[in-house]
Amino acid sequence: PKELIVAVPSASPAQLRAIVRECQPFGMPIKVLPSVRDILHGHVTVSSVRPLALEDLLTRAPVPAVAEGLDALVAGKRVLVTGAGGSIGSELCRQIARHRPARLVLVDRYENNLYAIATALRDTPLGVDVRACLADVLDTDRMQAVFAEHRPHLVFHAAAHKHVPMVEENPVEGIVNNIVGTYRVAALAKACAVERMILISTDKAVNPTNVMGATKRFAESIVRSLSAGGPTRFIAVRFGNVLGSNGSVVPRFQQQIERGGPVTVTHPDIERYFMLIPEAVHLVLEAARRGQGGEVYVLDMGDPIKIVDLAQNMIRLAGYVPYDDIGIEFTGLRPGEKLFEELFDKEEQVEPTAHPKLRKAVGGSSWSAGDLEAAMAGLSAAIESRDLGRIQEVLRRFVPSYQPSSSVTDTDVTADTIDITVEVDRVDVRAVS
Repeated sequence: PKELIVAVPSASPAQLRAIVRECQPFGMPIKVLPSVRDILHGHVTVSSVRPLALEDLLTRAPVPAVAEGLDALVAGKRVLVTGAGGSIGSELCRQIARHRPARLVLVDRYENNLYAIATALRDTPLGVDVRACLADVLDTDRMQAVFAEHRPHLVFHAAAHKHVPMVEENPVEGIVNNIVGTYRVAALAKACAVERMILISTDKAVNPTNVMGATKRFAESIVRSLSAGGPTRFIAVRFGNVLGSNGSVVPRFQQQIERGGPVTVTHPDIERYFMLIPEAVHLVLEAARRGQGGEVYVLDMGDPIKIVDLAQNMIRLAGYVPYDDIGIEFTGLRPGEKLFEELFDKEEQVEPTAHPKLRKAVGGSSWSAGDLEAAMAGLSAAIESRDLGRIQEVLRRFVPSYQPSSSVTDTDVTADTIDITVEVDRVDVRAVS
């Protein structure tokens, strides 16, 4: 046979993976009928045959949608998204736009990505008032001007450096962007009486072994501390890898397969949690709707997936036989990389919510206002000194679960003296209330 059609709309991801394995020796394309969910929702008809996709092989349950609740969160509100041009930020903008915000403010420092998402949103028939703001979250004057002009009710903070090896090689940049940037946005949100601010966090913040994870755990502590007192509800949402995000493993594997291989995997046993970007973002919005302030929500990511299995399935879906047509090479764990990611640490209790795919991380250490002040002062002094050992010491002090797998190195420390404080006095709070 030259082609296989799986005419089983109810086939589970596990069944589809088994079919792909059985068909491996034949190197033929596999097509499927749409899922029962898509057929029932009227998105497609049973006669619509399409190529089998990587998403079909993920172990995951459908995410129930509650559009009415999200309408209540977003409709008629001014919403600001930092990192709006990124994988998560842009999908946040697309989903928020469907719920009729009064204004959608896109903040990003990368012009091309910002232009792409702003143009895409303006080309839709939704009629949303889209404002594209070229801005760096570290530029306090610029961000104060953005907040004063647009007076957001909701802030989604997705701007971050996220690549573990890159931040491990450039820790100062990662710390400044992920920690100082979060603090400045959160301080502005509180000063301007924003209704809710949602921090996009990561499973790498749990028992971190790398600088990126430590910065995100630090950022979680910042927003939890600021949630005490004041009208602003600060909420953090923690999840694992999203399939196909910029610079992630899936696009890299695709490029390697197109070149004829080999596909490179760091370790044969390494596992990661994966989720589709639209599903992850939908749950972020659900967490934003339900949060009362100070919570860390954790998305149900399903079962972790072995990266080598992901590589093999991608090779098979491309019509090749793993290790025969396309090789797989193991390159060794990179600095700061863990074999297995976690969603909760030992100090946290897992608490269910009314939503089947959302859980809360309850307990763990929390910071007082004095702790936050001491943490930011210590970090500021460490950054100013450009002493990487001192920086790592501060991270370990305020993120006790941080256990670096190796000493950080910064090949190009270019940061000048960094003033972490935000002069909120200069914001006319009356103008943004």
